[in-house]
Amino acid sequence: MNTIDWTRDELVAYILLFAANSDFKERIEEKKMILSLVDKSTFQDIHDEFNRDNDYQGIKKIKTSLEQHHYTKDDIDILLEDIRVLFLSDDDFDITEQNMYRFLERLLKN
Repeated sequence: MNTIDWTRDELVAYILLFAANSDFKERIEEKKMILSLVDKSTFQDIHDEFNRDNDYQGIKKIKTSLEQHHYTKDDIDILLEDIRVLFLSDDDFDITEQNMYRFLERLLKN
C-alpha cells in the first residue's frame, strides 16, 4: 500500500472509528463525538470504507496516511487525546478500550 488518498479529517475519522469499534460496540455517544470533529459526509464515507476493511488493512491504511500527512509528535498527542475523549464519551473506559488505547498509542508513536 503506497498511498492513501485521505484528507486529515478522513484519517482522524478512520482512526476514531477503529478505536470506537475496539469493543465491537459503536455507541451513539462515540458516533456523536466523531461527528463533532468531522462532517457527516466524511463520517459516512469513511464508515463505509472502514466496514469493508479488516484490521490488517485498517492498520496499514492508518500508518501510511500518518506518514503521508507528516504527523508530528504534537499532532499525535492531540489525536491520542481525541481517542481518550472518545473512549470516555460513554462513561465506560473498559479493559478492551484501555488495551486498544495502549495499542493505538504504540502504533501512532512508532
